[in-house]
Amino acid sequence: MQYASVTRYREICADLAHRISAGSLQAGDELPGVRDLAQQWRTTTSTVSRAQRRLADAGVLELADRRRARVAPGAALAARRFLHADSVFTLTGSDDPALGLVVDALDGALRVVAGEGSVAGLGAVRQGRADGAAVHLLHHTGVYNAPFALGMLRGLEPHLVHLWRREQGLIVRPGNPGGLTGIADLAGRRISVRRPGTGTRLLLDRLLLAAGHDPDGLRGPEAGSHLEVALAVATGTVDAGLGVRSAAVDMGLEFVPLAWEEFDIALAGDALGPAAQLIAALQTAALRERISSLGGYDVSRSGEVTPLSGT
Repeated sequence: MQYASVTRYREICADLAHRISAGSLQAGDELPGVRDLAQQWRTTTSTVSRAQRRLADAGVLELADRRRARVAPGAALAARRFLHADSVFTLTGSDDPALGLVVDALDGALRVVAGEGSVAGLGAVRQGRADGAAVHLLHHTGVYNAPFALGMLRGLEPHLVHLWRREQGLIVRPGNPGGLTGIADLAGRRISVRRPGTGTRLLLDRLLLAAGHDPDGLRGPEAGSHLEVALAVATGTVDAGLGVRSAAVDMGLEFVPLAWEEFDIALAGDALGPAAQLIAALQTAALRERISSLGGYDVSRSGEVTPLSGT
């Protein structure tokens, strides 16, 4: 009998959480009374009350003395967190030094697998090899990420989860001995570049073309991450490299700012559940402050979720 009661309690929790996650119950909606719910689920009022308290502890419901339970503000995300409490979200795609802070904050709920950039990351999501791809791809229309996610994840209800805006620029040695002030100054220099298909490589190529230079004319080694770009500059292997400000700060180097870009996670609609822990963490002040302290990050919209039309 005790086993049946526990099972019913879990079923009630899951049923309410699924309905709230799906939108059939929305923030502010009042639930029927405990007696009515007990009759509906053919269980005891104490079992229903226990389930409601558990969902209230998870931020899904609001309880008040002598009042019926209500769906809490932000309950859809809280419900997904509840339903996927044991899920691990697998992220691939683009590199960013701040992702390490997110991994630490999620304590096992986020696994970052080595990727070869934004484009390859979208391919991995399409093929089911990852839940999401970190991307920073500027479309010719001037829109970041959405056109590429729509194109490569069509039919999968693609969404974007905003990570942050970040600053890209030239990483140079202290004192900027080459006197570099912009992308046009790279001609004839030895430059560390990212692999083809990465968002940073595409950004570099676009900036070079706009400055009237042939991207294929650059000399220098390929780097697998922003920190590798900074390391090549720090060791004197190259004169400069395009990367994020935080990588320059980490290596005690100087930074010539060039552009701010949108850094998002592209994912299919069925991955929103496993992503719930990540989305909630991105919205916390503590994690946002740690990311901001790295330098070159705007976290004011971190954790925003955007469904993409034309799916």
